[in-house]
Amino acid sequence: MSERNPIPLILTAIGSVVGTVAVLTYYGYVHIAKPEDALLLADYTMLKTVPGEDYRVSLKPASQVAQCIDGVLVLFDTEQKGLTGVLVDNKKRAVRCMEEQVPAGLLR
Repeated sequence: MSERNPIPLILTAIGSVVGTVAVLTYYGYVHIAKPEDALLLADYTMLKTVPGEDYRVSLKPASQVAQCIDGVLVLFDTEQKGLTGVLVDNKKRAVRCMEEQVPAGLLR
């Protein structure tokens, strides 16, 4: 029984993993997130609506538009085309939404 040198096997395994990751990255199957991918688009505050109580909001609309996609609230920036993101809370949990229309009586 002869002993084999394990170094070529280890180097082949490492080379295979590195080569596979390089090819998958080249073809776009692996995306390494950068800090700029998670930029803070804007700060948001929820205004609680109480029946019979007035609240004030600016007449100028925000530069973001929200849409409910697959039950998650997605924001689209109207000033920077292509900038989209999911609305999350301070614990990085996605804000959910319902696909239904809001009854007209709730909007004032």
